[in-house]
Amino acid sequence: MFTRFVPAAVAALSLVFGTVPALAQENPAVAARTQEAVTNAAQQRQERQQRQNRNSRAPAAPTPEQNKAAADALIAATNSTCQTTEVVLRGQIGEGQNAYEVACATGPGLVLIGSTPPQAVDCIALFGQADMARAADPDADVGLQCQIEGNKDVLKVIKQYAAEAGVNCTIDAGSAVGKSEADGLVYEIGCTGVDGVRIEKAASGWTKTSCFQIASAGGTCRYTTPAEQSATLKGWLAPSAASACDVSESRLMGANANGSFYEAKCAAGNGLIARFNTEMAVQQIYPCETAQLIGGGCKLTVVPAAPAAAAPAQ
Repeated sequence: MFTRFVPAAVAALSLVFGTVPALAQENPAVAARTQEAVTNAAQQRQERQQRQNRNSRAPAAPTPEQNKAAADALIAATNSTCQTTEVVLRGQIGEGQNAYEVACATGPGLVLIGSTPPQAVDCIALFGQADMARAADPDADVGLQCQIEGNKDVLKVIKQYAAEAGVNCTIDAGSAVGKSEADGLVYEIGCTGVDGVRIEKAASGWTKTSCFQIASAGGTCRYTTPAEQSATLKGWLAPSAASACDVSESRLMGANANGSFYEAKCAAGNGLIARFNTEMAVQQIYPCETAQLIGGGCKLTVVPAAPAAAAPAQ
């Protein structure tokens, strides 16, 4: 019975699908309505696609005026000091917060982030963090960095800060090197041929810490060499009776109410300890041979042991 049903069903389907063109040929009104329906459907599909395309487009980029207004609002919200001369929207970070880089009329540029609360980081601090990260790992991911050309001139800002702090040397290097215990940014300055310094902006003004002091506390200055420190001490000794000492090694021993004490190892093989006043004028010279009681004596110069006393005659 099944084999007899299949040919009959196929014939019926052929009859049904074959009636549409026949009806269209016999009735022009039906054909017109059919064509109109097809055209309307195509137009509707096209309109839907156009709406989808419009909805999928990215929103229009903000104008320069809008970027400046947003950046200025973040500057005010973070209590930053900056008269913006250039503003660049750097994209979004974190959970979709806008990040702006701005150049300022004076001082370092800033990166501003529209987070809650808003954040502002100056470009010198960002470059300093990047330098230290790359020193530890040349392939380190240093994150967002300032790209505006004027914001890349770190040394220009460092020299401005050094002048404010009263640093008198030919500056050849500098960067931010971290924060102090008081949460202030610390900047290190390298000086050509002489001891460098670190400076920090405090509420009462700039404070200065020499690299001699950093070394005596167990730290290291990135932009100052031992040879530059020895040249500095040699210059301080020049007006004194110890001017003949060609300083090959040097160290700050410490300070007390009487002054600061520095040890110098001389190229001739001898050495000395010098006491200076606050103006770095020599107050007294102690040869290493007789300076055992000054701050534990000399450490850079080996002092021959005193000859043993002769045994008394029996």
